[in-house]
Amino acid sequence: QVQLVESGGGLVQPGGSLTLSCAASGFTFSRAAMSWYRQALGKERELVAAITSTGGSTNYPDSVKGRFNISRDNAKATVFLQMNSLKPEDTAVYYCNANVVTVTRLRYTYWGQGTQVTVSS
Repeated sequence: QVQLVESGGGLVQPGGSLTLSCAASGFTFSRAAMSWYRQALGKERELVAAITSTGGSTNYPDSVKGRFNISRDNAKATVFLQMNSLKPEDTAVYYCNANVVTVTRLRYTYWGQGTQVTVSS
């Protein structure tokens, strides 16, 4: 069964750093583009980082560009989100997302359960 298990969330002070991890299983991780999304209370879910299946290309919205970094370890089937210079507006539930392409070119999307990140003094 496909699983995306997130960890690393918690409480951090403004200006601090936090690294989230997402451990994947149940599919061929090396064929999946991975992303992180977040959803704050009262707001819609938004993309915060994306990385290609090989890790050769990344994408970030302006709100986190220069502060967040997405990376992956295909050998460990894990994707990371390194968050630096955190701001209170970064407070949200962060979700791991996988877009899988099979060898027959079929596509599937999977979501993790989410992990809470709270940035507060």
